[in-house]
Amino acid sequence: MTDDILTSSAPNPVLPLEWRIEEGLTDYPVALAAMESRIAAIRAGEAAEQVWLVEHPPTYTAGTSATPEGLTEARFPTYAAGRGGQWTYHGPGQRTGYVMLDLTRPHGTVPARDIRAYVHGLEEWMIRTLERFNVRGERREGRVGIWVADPKRGGESKIGAIGVRVTRWVSWHGISLNVEPDLSHFGGIVPCGIREHGVTSLWDLGVTATMDEVDAALKSCWTEVFGAA
Repeated sequence: MTDDILTSSAPNPVLPLEWRIEEGLTDYPVALAAMESRIAAIRAGEAAEQVWLVEHPPTYTAGTSATPEGLTEARFPTYAAGRGGQWTYHGPGQRTGYVMLDLTRPHGTVPARDIRAYVHGLEEWMIRTLERFNVRGERREGRVGIWVADPKRGGESKIGAIGVRVTRWVSWHGISLNVEPDLSHFGGIVPCGIREHGVTSLWDLGVTATMDEVDAALKSCWTEVFGAA
């Protein structure tokens, strides 16, 4: 997680949250540019907050804590993300959710101007979404993301990642949830800097949910954590 220099400002008019589900694959630089434009408009009170659900082509992104050693094989395009965290993979079959909120206002269980509570809320959002598919996701102290028991590999593996940035109290970047990605694609990086645990997905766990079903669960669970749109 990264937070830029934060400045106080008068509250913007409250506009209804916008949900946007992108068809096809969105190139990562396109997503970055779109988020930057949107958060500027949110700060100016010219656009509503937004949750933007996308899939990317196979891509490796480097957070602000990423090191060269974390990229073990540059088999896909790599980009500096500007978010917190280390190396992350994005690709088809993974739902990435970009969350752009004005954090000067409370959102459901998340109080205003509380970045830790906001990150906790993103975690809870994924945990509750996984519950809809009878998968128990959990937090782990000292390990970012959401973890599940992994009978294939023994122990536990990561199913959801979080990397956020907050610029003048407007959030961007967000989460990624592994639905049906090619898990071998994670082999070119040390995901989030953690070598001793694997990566899994809903399909890898035997849950053959469609992306539409996952999107519906994300939208439904959103209100439980962040309040009504």
